[in-house]
This record gives sequence, structure tokens and C-alpha cells, in this order.
Amino acid sequence: MKTTSERNVAATIQLEAARRKRWFAKALGLGVLTAIVLWFTADRIGMSPLALIRGADHMWDFIIRMFPPDLKYISFLGRAFVETVQIAVWGTLLAVTFSIPLSLLAARNTTPLIMLPWFTETWQRFGLHLIVFHLTRMLLNIMRGINELIFALIFVSAVGLGPFAGVLAIAIHATGMLAKFCGEEIEGIDQGQVEALQATGASKMQVILFAVIPQVIPAFISYSIFRLDVSIRSATVLGLVGAGGLGFSLIKTMKLFKYYETATCILVIFLLVGVSDRICSKWRAKVI
Repeated sequence: MKTTSERNVAATIQLEAARRKRWFAKALGLGVLTAIVLWFTADRIGMSPLALIRGADHMWDFIIRMFPPDLKYISFLGRAFVETVQIAVWGTLLAVTFSIPLSLLAARNTTPLIMLPWFTETWQRFGLHLIVFHLTRMLLNIMRGINELIFALIFVSAVGLGPFAGVLAIAIHATGMLAKFCGEEIEGIDQGQVEALQATGASKMQVILFAVIPQVIPAFISYSIFRLDVSIRSATVLGLVGAGGLGFSLIKTMKLFKYYETATCILVIFLLVGVSDRICSKWRAKVI
């Protein structure tokens, strides 16, 4: 005859087995549903491995036309190379500058701290600082949600062809990204340091400068270096819409059917991206 403990163990095993069966049934059903949805969407967007196989000859022919690369063309890409780096650096610098105040507005715990002192009590009483917080988050989502190429098209129409449009495009997109990430870092800071400084009678600006910013400086620098690496990659293609840099040389050679020079542009872009990735990785490792 089974003891009470044995019956309890048997009941627990049965319950666990039943739970696993239910979980397996749900997982199987979800997997089948996901497969059906993916199959339907793949058909809707025309995904076809056969089309890729049939077009392989044309793709291979295009690649063959680019070899051997015209290495003499490298001498003409020096200015575009430097211009691409300048676009990325200036765009990132502007983003770092603008993202600092925006990140403070995008964090729930610091939004009230940077409001005007004579409006603070009213803002907190009616929750108006939360409105500012949500509006800032919405603005940042728009800034980082729109691709740099779209911003570049807009700024090209405003300031004309050239690298300045690329700088503005990267600055807007990078600001949204940096401010969003840093706002989340600020929300995760140790509030004990903030409360300790407030208890001493420190002003709101002193709290921000000596309790908030020091806690997020390493993460902010790391994000900024990462964003510089991303900006260099983005700057290489902004020229496709007339925003200067290597992308402009790339699209120009393709339109003129000078595929040997196109291959040279691609090689220089690979070189630039590889070097920037290596340098930025070392910088981030030192900061982290």
C-alpha cells in the first residue's frame, strides 16, 4: 500500500506530465500557425529560391564585369574617403550634443529635474512632466525610426547636393538612437545617490551634474563610439541620394557602367568599414 508521500509524488509527476503535454500542444499549434503565416507572407512578397537560381547567371555576369578592379581609381577616391569620415564624425558629434538634454527629458526620473523651478510643483501636480516625457519618447522614435536615406533626401532638397545633407541626416537619426539608449540608462541609475544629494539641499542642476551624469558617462561614451561606427557605415551609402562621400562615387561609376571603378569603390568601402570597426571596438573595450 502506498504511503501519503508516495501518493503525493505520483500526483506531482502526473500533474507535471499533464502540464508538459499542454505546453507541447500549445507549442505545436503555435509552430504550425507560425509556419502557415510565414508561408503566406513569403508567397505574398515573391520569395522564390528558383528565381534566385534562374538569375544567378545575370548576377555572376555583373560580378565578372567588376574584375579586375581599377586600382588606379583609388587616387580619385581620396577626397571621397575623407569626406565620408567627416560626414560620420560631424553627424555623430552633433548627435552627442543634442542627445544629452533629450536623454534627460526621455527618462522618467530626470524629466522633473530639468523643468523650470517655478513650474516644477505645477507640472508634477498635474503630471505635465509625463506629457513631456512621452512627447520626447515619441520624437525620438520618429528620429531613429526613419532611415538616414530618407532624411538625406529631405535635406538634399533643402540644402542641395553635398556632404552637409549627409551630416544632418546622420545627426538626426543618431540623436534619436543615442537619446533613447541613454534615457533608458538614466532610468536604471542608483536613485540612492540622487536622494542623498537632494537631502543635502543640492539644486536640481547639481543633482544632474553630480548624481545622474557620472553614473551614465561610461555607457554614454560606449554608445557614442558604437554610433560613430554605425555612422561611418551609413555615410558610405548616403551618396546614393546625393549626400556626398564614397556612395556618390559608387553610384556615379555604376551609372557610367564603369564597373572596374565600381569594384574599386566597394573595396575602399570595405577597407573603411573594417578599419572603423577595429578602432571603435578597441575604444569601446577601453571604456567598458
